[in-house]
Amino acid sequence: MRQSKTFIPTLREVPADAEAISHQLLVKGGYIRQTASGIYSYLPLGTKVLRKVEAIIREEMDRSGASEMLMPALQPAELWQETGRWKVYGPELMRMHDRNNRQFALGPTHEEVTTSLVRDELNSYKKLPLTVYQIQTKFRDEQRPRFGLLRGREFIMKDAYSFHADYESLDEAYKTMSDAYHRIFKRVGLNFRAVVADSGAMGGKDTHEFMALASVGEDTIAFSDSSDYAANIEMAEVLDQGQKPDTEALPLEKVETPNVKTMQQAADYLGHTLEEGLKAVVFKVDEQLVMVIARGDHDINDIKVKNLYQAQMVELADEAEVKELLGAGFGSLGPIHVPEAVDVIADNSVKYVANVSCGANEDGYHFKNVNPERDFQVKQYADLRFIQAGDASPDGQGTIQFAEGIEIGQVFKLGEFYADKMQAKFLNEQGKAQNLIMGCYGIGVSRTLAAAVEQHSKDGAVIWPKAISPFQVHLISLNPKKDEQRELADRLYERLLEAGVDVLYDDRKERAGVKFADSDLIGIPVRVTVGKLAANGEVEVKFRDTEQEAISHENDLLDQLASYL
Repeated sequence: MRQSKTFIPTLREVPADAEAISHQLLVKGGYIRQTASGIYSYLPLGTKVLRKVEAIIREEMDRSGASEMLMPALQPAELWQETGRWKVYGPELMRMHDRNNRQFALGPTHEEVTTSLVRDELNSYKKLPLTVYQIQTKFRDEQRPRFGLLRGREFIMKDAYSFHADYESLDEAYKTMSDAYHRIFKRVGLNFRAVVADSGAMGGKDTHEFMALASVGEDTIAFSDSSDYAANIEMAEVLDQGQKPDTEALPLEKVETPNVKTMQQAADYLGHTLEEGLKAVVFKVDEQLVMVIARGDHDINDIKVKNLYQAQMVELADEAEVKELLGAGFGSLGPIHVPEAVDVIADNSVKYVANVSCGANEDGYHFKNVNPERDFQVKQYADLRFIQAGDASPDGQGTIQFAEGIEIGQVFKLGEFYADKMQAKFLNEQGKAQNLIMGCYGIGVSRTLAAAVEQHSKDGAVIWPKAISPFQVHLISLNPKKDEQRELADRLYERLLEAGVDVLYDDRKERAGVKFADSDLIGIPVRVTVGKLAANGEVEVKFRDTEQEAISHENDLLDQLASYL
């Protein structure tokens, strides 16, 4: 491709709204442009990278036995209403009406559509297992789109769905897809971890996320410093390893605590550590009010609360509703004298406290010398907090450390969640109707592109992994006005094309400084410069990942590039 004939609008300044490195470099390098908040156009360079990522995904998905198809982005509301997700998915679901007032959604995912297709076409165990996939644009109405392609309202995704007659078959497909994902992300050139995760609005259970390690990551990975254990912080189990202190229980005492609203303020006012106080947070779990108690130095994990209750939705209760029921607002809540209408559950660590403080369910008052069982009853103890750095690893090996990560893929065992709700059945070997068993598997294609830039940039410039670089070689003619430079560059361009090398040829009538600056922004891993040595048939070759430079004769260039590429 001649650079004079393509559309690569590079920029020298960092866009004001670009926080992430990938956002900055993709805009500066002429890969993407914002059309609206969270919505981007992929320019020719960006499109080439996307196609190379997609090609790797297709090769590995086909190798895994999945068949490619393409489903509509516009989905009728009736399908989502069958599963109940029309209500519970939340405001991220983009909803609309057609001219006949029929409701539709722009698909963020395709479980309902795929299940309806298979339900209508597959009726026998003899046709199972089956795995289908697509690569398609998805839509989510993010409240705060940010970080360029990492959190947008429109994005490109590979989603696959498998259907099975039994759970053993689902387990095999889950492993097959997990193995395929490992191959895909290794080929793309990413440093990643597969971590235990939460299924969220997808339904079902058993899921792993594939996380590209990056400082801009919006997810935190908890991992062991001594084993392969890794989990999203939302799902990392905290071992129940406490011990009741050998301390005499002191008399319960109610004290005035004016203007105390936070755990730290309570600890400072009462003269103790955060660990010696109890925090109380009231959630609405579906329609049930639940007070969750934890130690003051711990953070309550609403995902674990949701999973404990097997609820569809968990959200903080409204303060006005809490005050009417409990007699106090946030900051003065505690587990003593709680109405029966409110469940009181507690993190395991609460079992091992003694003589601690808590809110008195009266604004401006706290209790001192609080002891579980004597002063309040707990309906259930469970692991309800976020794991912390330094905690014991859940697998019993080493301690927990944290890293930031970008979610680039996820695999789910959905089980019978969708089949049961949508009556998707098949006839088993005994001729009886049975629910289809399902798995689903997603890769953020555009996110993978951005994650590669986050991991493969240096000194304000991207250096693409060879497998997904828009071109393999950037050929630069420093001064096309000089015949020997132009003629040598033209010869090399034709030879590279004939040899099957994907080459971008900068034949523009621009200054050398402009060409080198643009080359750095574009980030192709090999740069071949035709300059003052052209009269000798020689060029300068630079391998940008190693910073290695060499002089090569035109007759040796192809062999030198072949060994690298």
